[in-house]
Amino acid sequence: MDLEKAPKGFEFVITQLINITHDIHLSMWILYGLIVVLCIVVYHLGFAKKLSILKSLIIYVLLMIGCSFLTFLALRIPIVEALLASVFVLGVYKIRLHQSKKNNATT
Repeated sequence: MDLEKAPKGFEFVITQLINITHDIHLSMWILYGLIVVLCIVVYHLGFAKKLSILKSLIIYVLLMIGCSFLTFLALRIPIVEALLASVFVLGVYKIRLHQSKKNNATT
């Protein structure tokens, strides 16, 4: 994989991680951790419901397995960037929803 041919201004997170750490294995683990954390945040902001501990554990294990697949996809497509956009959009949505409920409760 030739990461040097990425156009200027269009570098994915993995390219920047490899340039910082100079270690592909460490960069992949950092990328995996970043994807897992962002997926958990997206899950909590958009989809989480109150579940029992065992069900939550199963969901997180499956989420981590899915994130390993997303890590390999992140080598070619902007997965981290898409997850950051999702966190932003869902965060704004949750803030607006909270403000709307607060305004409806006071009126």
